Amino acid sequence: MSVSVVSERILERVVCVYCASSRSAAPEYRRAAFRLGEVLAEHGIAIVYGGGAVGSMGALADGALARGGRVVGILPRFMADLEWGHRGLTELKLVEDMRTRKHLMLTGAQAAIALPGGTGTFEELLEALTLKRLGLFLGPIVLVNTRGYFEPLRAMLAAAVRERFMDERHLAMWQMVAQPEEVPEALANAPQWSAEARGFAAV
Repeated sequence: MSVSVVSERILERVVCVYCASSRSAAPEYRRAAFRLGEVLAEHGIAIVYGGGAVGSMGALADGALARGGRVVGILPRFMADLEWGHRGLTELKLVEDMRTRKHLMLTGAQAAIALPGGTGTFEELLEALTLKRLGLFLGPIVLVNTRGYFEPLRAMLAAAVRERFMDERHLAMWQMVAQPEEVPEALANAPQWSAEARGFAAV
C-alpha cells in the first residue's frame, strides 16, 4: 500500500462509496458490501471510500481487492493514528479532517453509492443529494437497500416532495436497488442530470 495523493489515473471510471464501520450490524450488511466490491471490480470500476478496515468499509475493500479491483481510501489522520485504516488498499490518502475527507471522496467520482450506515453515511449521502439538487454534482446516486434499510429514508424524501420542500423532479436524483448485482445497471441507466437543475432547486 502506498500513502499518496489520489492519483489522476483513477478518474476514468470511479465511484464514491459511502458505508459503515460497525462490527455489530447484521452480517448481511457486510456480505452485501463485500459483494458490491466484487461486482464493481468485475466491471472495471474503481472505488473511493472512507479507508476503514472493519465493518462494511473493510468488507467493501476486501471484496474489490479479491477481484483485482482498484480501491482508494481517504482517511483522516486521527483515524490513522488509531490504526483504523485498511492496510491492503491500492492507495491511501491521509487528510486533516472529516470535511476534507468527504470532499475528496466525491471529487472526481462519476457516481456515488450508499450502503446502509449510520450518521456519517447519512451525512455523506444527503450532502451528495443536495449537491445534485444544486447542479454541482451530476452523477448517478444509487442506494443499496439491503434488508430494506433505506425504506424510511425513501418515505421521508417522498414526504418532502408532498409537503413541497422538494420538487417531484428531485425524485429522479437517486435510484434504489435491492442487491449489489443491480448496481452497474442502475449506474448505466440513471436519468441524465444537468446544471439546469438549479432552475427548480428552490421549490
